[in-house]
Amino acid sequence: MAAAEGRAAEARVAVLGTGIMGSAMARNLVAAGLNTTVWDRSPSVTQPLAEAGAQVAASPAQAVRDARVVITMLPTADVVDSVIFGQGVAGAFAEGAVWAQMGTIGITATTEIAGRLGTLRPDVMFVDAPVSGSKGPAEAGQLLILASGSPGAEAVAQPVFSVVGRKSVWLSEAGQGSRLKLVVNAYMSILIEGVAEALKLAGRLGIETERVAEAIEGGPLDAPIADATLHQIVRGDFAPVFPLEWALKDVDLAIGAAGGATLPLLGALSGQWHAAVNAGLGREDVSAARLALDGNQ
Repeated sequence: MAAAEGRAAEARVAVLGTGIMGSAMARNLVAAGLNTTVWDRSPSVTQPLAEAGAQVAASPAQAVRDARVVITMLPTADVVDSVIFGQGVAGAFAEGAVWAQMGTIGITATTEIAGRLGTLRPDVMFVDAPVSGSKGPAEAGQLLILASGSPGAEAVAQPVFSVVGRKSVWLSEAGQGSRLKLVVNAYMSILIEGVAEALKLAGRLGIETERVAEAIEGGPLDAPIADATLHQIVRGDFAPVFPLEWALKDVDLAIGAAGGATLPLLGALSGQWHAAVNAGLGREDVSAARLALDGNQ
């Protein structure tokens, strides 16, 4: 009995932030048999997770109290700071717990948060672990996890990461994961805008979008993310898988992190996507970048 209880304690996980990505992670953790507690700023979104078998906490501090691994999947650095340091979470972490910060909040904020936690709770291991992937990979447990942080954290966090991700790339000190994530998302954003603009050009030249897809599929230009974006645009399906406003946030973080280096494509892309968000497309999927082009006849 004692051994079983010990294993249950080792498997206890908390997920703070159960939007598109966090809810998918939590479902996979529950399905894998891990004792999972969830919390979100909007309590209504946790009800389906309760029905799936997760425990729902009334506060973030309550959620993390007995957790061996805590995942935060929150939208911005300000929200992370507010939840962890403003709502008593830092003090409520269990001794020796791992905090895996898995949202994309930027390099500066990640470094500052890691330093602040180290001062307040040196016994807690911080892991900067942003993920690459959107709704589909999250639901399938196929995210790419870019992890960096406290020595010794890998052994504790990896069993949890193996449930929510297909691969974990472990780097060095906290902040390296966020650096790599900005590079990956810059690459992804340029591909998506490229698809959107190519399809607008196709329309101008009288080429059906289905023919563009047919020409590219199976060849060297058939990158999975570009293919998925192309087919979403063909279907006119802009339901949020990765909302445009989140993609724009990552583009702007990348530009800010470049330290004044010239990034002409990202700079132009930021301006275009800001206009799209201001036009009301921010909550649509990033593939709605194609819709934004219709205002630029």
